[in-house]
Amino acid sequence: MSSMQLDAPDGPIEAYLATPSGDGPWPGVVVLHDMLGIGTAVQKSTRLLADHGYLAIAPDLFSRGKVRCVPGMIRDLMGNKRDGIAVRDILAARAQLTADPRCTGKIAVAGFCLGGAFALLVSTEGFDAAAPFYPAGRGNYDEMLRGTCPVVASYGTRDPQNIGRGPKLERVLTAAGVPNDVKTYAASGHSFADDHPGQPLLKVMGLGYNADAASDAWRRIFAFFDTHLSPGDQPGGPKE
Repeated sequence: MSSMQLDAPDGPIEAYLATPSGDGPWPGVVVLHDMLGIGTAVQKSTRLLADHGYLAIAPDLFSRGKVRCVPGMIRDLMGNKRDGIAVRDILAARAQLTADPRCTGKIAVAGFCLGGAFALLVSTEGFDAAAPFYPAGRGNYDEMLRGTCPVVASYGTRDPQNIGRGPKLERVLTAAGVPNDVKTYAASGHSFADDHPGQPLLKVMGLGYNADAASDAWRRIFAFFDTHLSPGDQPGGPKE
């Protein structure tokens, strides 16, 4: 995996690009980090996607400073705003993949916690699939997901931020006719798929890594991406 400078409308940001082995072309995935920023966990996930045949890019949404960026990001999420700086950075990462001759042009977005919320928010912006893990935010899915692409989402039953939200998301997507795979994992909390350092402390806080749940979630994601990022699949979901 290599670091790179990504040109974005509000100025360049840092990003990490993971390339599969072989010659391609490959579908692409934009990977969005959580509140901890670009760290070993998101880098592992980006590399995992590349190892499964996806050209994966992880933009550093905190490149301009976490303290500076987070308040605006939270406001955008609370207001379902798709014209903020973070969204422009995410779409710049998608444009980077689209312009890469090694990419098929089929592109998904995946994210964790804060990044999961943005993965849902931008799922209406030209992506072919979205894979949020325990997305933060208001959970107002009926408002924010009109015209979304297919969604494969993963939650934990012990996540206090997302009580009841997995079934709610599934109901909203199914009612709208959007292809989806939503699963809530028993005995799993927030960040169950993030293998962050300091696991003993995180487990005390109910945030620990659950290898079995994470493995199953990725299995579902790869199966879902194989379907919706295939060359013959139609982009996007139902439009209103």
